Formats: sequence, C-alpha cells, structure tokens
Amino acid sequence: MTTIKVLTKQLEELQAECACLRKENELLKRKLALCGGEEAVSRQTNASSFKTVKYSSDSVSIHSSTDDKIALFRNLFRGREDVYPVLWTAKDGRQGYSPACKNEWDKRYCNKKKVKCGRCKNRSFVPVSDQTIFDHLSGRHTIGVYPLLADETCWFLAIDFDKEGWQSDVAAFLETCTTYCIPAALERSRSGNGGHVWIFFKDRVSAALARKLGFALLTLTMDKRYQIGLKSYDRFFPNQDTMPKGGFGNLIALPLQKIPREQGNTVFLDRDLCPYEDQWAYLASIKKITPEELAEKVKEIGAVGNTISKTTKTSEDVLQHVPWAHPPPGSGKESSITGPLPNTIQMVQANMLYIEKEGVPPALQNRILRIAAFPNPEFYKAQALRLSTYGKPPIISCADEHPQHI
Repeated sequence: MTTIKVLTKQLEELQAECACLRKENELLKRKLALCGGEEAVSRQTNASSFKTVKYSSDSVSIHSSTDDKIALFRNLFRGREDVYPVLWTAKDGRQGYSPACKNEWDKRYCNKKKVKCGRCKNRSFVPVSDQTIFDHLSGRHTIGVYPLLADETCWFLAIDFDKEGWQSDVAAFLETCTTYCIPAALERSRSGNGGHVWIFFKDRVSAALARKLGFALLTLTMDKRYQIGLKSYDRFFPNQDTMPKGGFGNLIALPLQKIPREQGNTVFLDRDLCPYEDQWAYLASIKKITPEELAEKVKEIGAVGNTISKTTKTSEDVLQHVPWAHPPPGSGKESSITGPLPNTIQMVQANMLYIEKEGVPPALQNRILRIAAFPNPEFYKAQALRLSTYGKPPIISCADEHPQHI
C-alpha cells in the first residue's frame, strides 16, 4: 500500500510538471508566432497585459514588436468592438461564423437552435481585445469583423471579387482606383480563389457614403470590363446603409490568419498579384481617406452630384441617386460612350433578344446590360424597415451573357 501511495504522489508531481512544460511551450510558440521566427521580445502573457500601444506607422515592420503589430492591425481593420464573429467548423465539414459569446452552448442560457444570437436575451458577447487579435494572427482561431457600427458609420470599405476571372476584375477595379487617386489594398481571400480590395478611412464615415464610393468605382470599372457583372454590387462590406434590427450587419473575415497565411492566402498582394515580402511594412504604408476627401471623391466621380449632403428618407430617395441608375438611352441625359462605335449591331429576335458582342466595345456592352437591370424594391424596402437584406440583391438583372451574345 505504501508503494502505491508513493507512486501515486510521483505521478501527480510528474503530471503537474508536464502541465507546466506544456504551458511554457505554448507561451514560447505564441511569442514567436508574430515575429517571423525572430527572437521574441520579453513580455507578459496574461490576457490583461495585452494593451493597445501607440506606434509610429513608419517604423512598423516584420521585426517590430508584437504590440506594435497588433496596434497597427486594430487601427486598420476596425469594426464593432463590442462583438466579433468566430469561425466554426461542424463535424460534417460545414463552416460558418457566430458571434463570440461567453454563454455559447451553456445549456442554462444558450438555445441557438431556436433563437438567433442577435435576439438572445442571455447573450454575453466577448468584446474585441488585443488578445483576440493575437490569437487570430497566431492561428488559435479565425475571426471576422462587423464593419457597420451601431451609429451606421464604418472605418473601411471592402469589395469582394470571388468568381472566375477575379484577377482581371481586381486589376480593372484597382486601375479605376488609381485613376481617381483612391488608395486601395488587395488581399487574397482565405480560399485563394478570390480577392478583397480594402479602402480605409481616417475617421468614421457614413456607411451610405462609403458604399456610394464603391458603387461609383464599380460602375466606372464595368465600362472597361463589363464581365465583372451586376452581381458585384452585392459584394460590399458593409453591405447595408443602415443597421438591421436585432442584427450586426454582414461580416468579413480578417486577413493574415496564420494557417491560410502559410499557404499564401489572406496576405496582401502587389499589382502583379505577388505577396509583399514584408506584410507589416506594407500595411503601415497604406494611406487613409479623410471624410472630407471621401465626399470630394464621390462628387468628383459623379456618383451623387449635389445630393451628397442630402439625407435620404425613403427607398425612393435611395433609388434616385444610386450610380448605376443612369437615365435610359434616348433621354438625352445619359453620359456619352467614348471610343469607336460600330455602325450597326446584329441582333436576333427569338425566345429572347440576342445581341451580338462582336465589335461592340465593353462600355457599350455594359450600357446594354444596364438597360435590362433595375433596382430591387424588396432590398430597399427591407433596408428602410431595418430588416435583413440577406438573399435580396440590390439589383435585378434580366440579361444573360453567352460567349457571343447578350
């Protein structure tokens, strides 16, 4: 019996020592995670010790301290601070995002199978912290951000390109941004089969105004590359001008998560689609648009003209000023199309009207596609009532594109 007691005590001591070693090993991994393999700066690791620090953007690089990197990251990718979404993976492989909640799956409080998180009375959301960002960058979890703030402002605008040919779509969009001196950053998506274009603001701006900038840039880009398609107008973050009741608006996954980053994804690319060697130095070099500059850019591009300061009250007001709602051809108000135009266009009237694309410049093809498109009243009705617009595209298109015809 004495021998058993001795062995039991030794086992408990070894288990305690093993637990300490595991904790120390995890600590060392975390210290190295954001330093590119360089020797980590000595620091405390308790969650409360992660404090946002001031930094000089010119000095942030891959060799900077973890504190500086987190501060830079949070300064750029800002959204709601009181709640953030976390990626989950089911046993069958399905994935999705849910708000991080202290009571999640606690049977005493959580009943998410019947009640949505946004309407749960027992919800206790976890706020964003430096520790949260650290865990994302070091690969412990994957989080996103809700761009639309409670006061219906935002810190950035992001545009998602994820269909076949996204590289050409992104290149055309970035060219438009360059033409109008709009600083934009390109990130390869988590899957590697798409890209996000980020435009950052120096201060919070109206989500409606930020989206008007996106509409205008996309509309101009489609004049050069109509293949982008009208569905791209549904790929903005934030996706709405107003906050839906009981919701948070749509989310976008945050970049630079360690696991996909090691595969060349969630990283920022140059114009040749090559990752920047020093991601942190590039992020530190990104310029932001001031609210005043944003207003001037929207006016310059002609998205809303003199209505920029007007407060839209109804869906009709919104429909009147969206940039793709151009006057119909023949009204004498539509903008002219530059470039050589064909003398004739071949068309076939059958079950539909087939318009040959050969010899028709992209700007004219885009104009033809817009003739067969109109604003979706259900989208703007839901938005005006602060209801979810999920599954309601802002534009309904009655055109199909075939290899040789529209």
